[in-house]
Amino acid sequence: MGTDSRYHRYRDAGQEANSNNVARFGQPVRSLFTTTKVFTLHHHIDILDENEKVVYQADTKFPSIHDKTDVKDAAGRQVAHIERKLLTLHQRHFVTMADGTRFDLSTELFHLYRDITNIEGLGWQLRGNIFGLNFELYDQQEKVIAVIGQKIFSIHDKYCIDIYQPDKEETVVAILIALQHIIKDREAASSSAHSSSSSR
Repeated sequence: MGTDSRYHRYRDAGQEANSNNVARFGQPVRSLFTTTKVFTLHHHIDILDENEKVVYQADTKFPSIHDKTDVKDAAGRQVAHIERKLLTLHQRHFVTMADGTRFDLSTELFHLYRDITNIEGLGWQLRGNIFGLNFELYDQQEKVIAVIGQKIFSIHDKYCIDIYQPDKEETVVAILIALQHIIKDREAASSSAHSSSSSR
């Protein structure tokens, strides 16, 4: 898929921003790219800049029923801590930023074609396209903060994120990591349900 695709807006570092994003929101101020290391005991995500230099890293403790994840910058400074809440109808992840700011991601149910995740505590909202694997993050004034695109058919689970409000970068990175965990949880639950129905 190219950078002109309306439905799949992922791009690699070095490629131009998706033309549909630019038409709607303008050129992003900064772009980041994630890649997940596979076949390791720890769930590890690298977040890279346009020059493919690591600027953040996320590590999930294993095993961990609460999916405890720490996000740090390239210098090893703590940026955020993320945990999953168990036994809830909504998928919910709690985030604590290094400055003490706390918020949580709570997905709304029963949306057939779009995912809506409320960022409770900030008043933001993450709106997604479950077919195109695109997500747009808005603040409480309905101004775009960032646009996220996921690469399809990638074993390294790659994402790109175009940031329009750079002062919110670290919070956006924490939300992106939590989003990746939410999507992974859904995929695991769907796979488990499919396996159960197939074995009957």
